[in-house]
Amino acid sequence: MRPLRVAVTVDPYIPVPPRLYGGIERVVDFLVRGLTARGHRVTLLAHPESHGPGELVPYGVPPHVGVRARLGELWQVATSLWRRHREWDVIHSFGRLAALLPVLPLRRLPKIQSYQRDVPWTGVRRATRLAGPSIRFTACSASVFRERGAQGRHGGRWQAVFNGVDLAKYGFVPAVPPDAPLVFLGRLERIKGAHGAIAIARASGRRLVIAGNRVDDPASRAYFEREIAPHLDDDRVRYVGPVDDDAKSQLLGGAAALLMPIEWEEPFGIVMAEAMACGTPVVGFARGSVPEVVRDGVNGFLCRSPEAAVQAVGRLGEVARATVRRDCEARFGAGVIVGAYERLYREMLDEVTGRSPVTAGRTVAPWARK
Repeated sequence: MRPLRVAVTVDPYIPVPPRLYGGIERVVDFLVRGLTARGHRVTLLAHPESHGPGELVPYGVPPHVGVRARLGELWQVATSLWRRHREWDVIHSFGRLAALLPVLPLRRLPKIQSYQRDVPWTGVRRATRLAGPSIRFTACSASVFRERGAQGRHGGRWQAVFNGVDLAKYGFVPAVPPDAPLVFLGRLERIKGAHGAIAIARASGRRLVIAGNRVDDPASRAYFEREIAPHLDDDRVRYVGPVDDDAKSQLLGGAAALLMPIEWEEPFGIVMAEAMACGTPVVGFARGSVPEVVRDGVNGFLCRSPEAAVQAVGRLGEVARATVRRDCEARFGAGVIVGAYERLYREMLDEVTGRSPVTAGRTVAPWARK
């Protein structure tokens, strides 16, 4: 099969790859590198400090806030796509759907719009009317679109393609000491549940290490000062701040479990896959994508209350860390995710150019089903 020419777009707020925080930028990074390694020609439209194989088209209007900056960024990426659309076989957007507007009517040019969280359903309906079968929508879990009936009145053709991890960046740890700590890793805002992790760790008699970036808004600052800071003692509960890839691998690999006591419908949570890459099981609340990622009793435990999470911590010895790693390799490894998108690109090319039929009625990819 001939190599493909692929344009990949992502919002210009964080470089690809990110230095510290940046979930989708990590996915875009291994996607671009993986496609290039398979012989495809990739053009990345992203933050000016991004780097990697292939061509970079830098854009962005710092500080990326306000109507003028946002409209300027949309104009930059949209005009680039229009001017150069004949150079590409496929356009894959991880950014804003509005940037695809100039190329939506081009029905022989496949377009994929990937979502990591909230879906603008009105925009999806309009884009589908303009693009017809030349546009598909993916989400990082079926939970993002399932409840809204995306295949029905909201329009669009959807499937789930999980986010994943570059397994080479995470060392597998086959065993940890009996007194290994629990870990919470994520943004320090209420919906992520760091306060819940503290309560679970204390009730289970385990040490807890908290890592992640603090959020600089009044509500999140007050949350940290009232519900996190009073518990920090550098012994039973420690906060180590943001961590880079090396520190993250050491932190997660040395943990007895990753705690995910979320208080919202988490669309994916790449940190779950990162922990599993180290062989570390996940104890998470059964909300959002967590039931799609955590296989109860196999790579962690699904819980519906803090009390159930405390009980799950007491059962961590039932989970084999080697099994956790193998499951991660099979479902969340970068190569698996790159292959899923590559198949989608070719499927769409066949469909919009009329070269072969496409399987009808599929909304959730097989690798996203339990």
